[in-house]
Amino acid sequence: MSERDRKPPFRRQGGKSPGKFSGKPRGFERQPWRERESGSDGPVILYGWHTVTLALANPTRTIRKLYLTENAARRLADERIETRVTPEIVRPGQIDQRLGPDAVHQGLLAEADPLPSPDIDTLATAGMILVLDQITDPHNVGAILRSAAAFDVKAIVTTARHSPEATGVLAKAASGALELVPVITVQNLARALTRLDERGFQTVGLDSAGATDIAAVTLREPLALVLGAEGKGLRQLTRETCSVVARLDMPGAIKSLNVSNAAVLALYIGASRLGLMAK
Repeated sequence: MSERDRKPPFRRQGGKSPGKFSGKPRGFERQPWRERESGSDGPVILYGWHTVTLALANPTRTIRKLYLTENAARRLADERIETRVTPEIVRPGQIDQRLGPDAVHQGLLAEADPLPSPDIDTLATAGMILVLDQITDPHNVGAILRSAAAFDVKAIVTTARHSPEATGVLAKAASGALELVPVITVQNLARALTRLDERGFQTVGLDSAGATDIAAVTLREPLALVLGAEGKGLRQLTRETCSVVARLDMPGAIKSLNVSNAAVLALYIGASRLGLMAK
């Protein structure tokens, strides 16, 4: 099979051949892209190899536009990954202009619709979920999502306000985990925790002021681990609503962890204690 036969039928502006692209694709006329404000109607921005290819493989993710460099297009063709929409071929610098020079996009950028937010009542009462109490840093939330996918977390529950949107930097840090772990957005976290209790979840809040080390807590399925924002930790009402508030004891001089590191440690403890590591 020739190189020409192996390439998907990419659409190019103005019929230019590869390497002679001169026009800007539609959507690149605006200023460099920034994180959307909460409540914005704009598209979800996905970039990077794992982020975009897992989105392409997710049948529930609607892809609106796909921009690829020649190298990225060739790699997709070599790995027989369906693009689902006809991509537009661009130069790497044009994606840099859209995202900013520090974004590691690997030649792929997609505009997509947000994924639907499931309802708490649809959660299976098994395994583990994570509940995030106003964690606002998109890098941290993305890293938590990636760890959640590694530990087969069934869902992440987060608040509609004071939480980053599932786009851009968060999606890149999640490295495709947005397509694997459902994100449930709620208006009132205390009410959501109460509903989880009613459905049989053990709700364990992690806080440096916890009365006991999580290693001393008898954990059971279904388990909801509740994490608070860095600096502030769990809000008072959140602590009061959890069935247990525990701490992560550290043997070293530094007694606290970055919230994404605390999440992966808590997930490992939970998965080990519940016997989920062998499943």
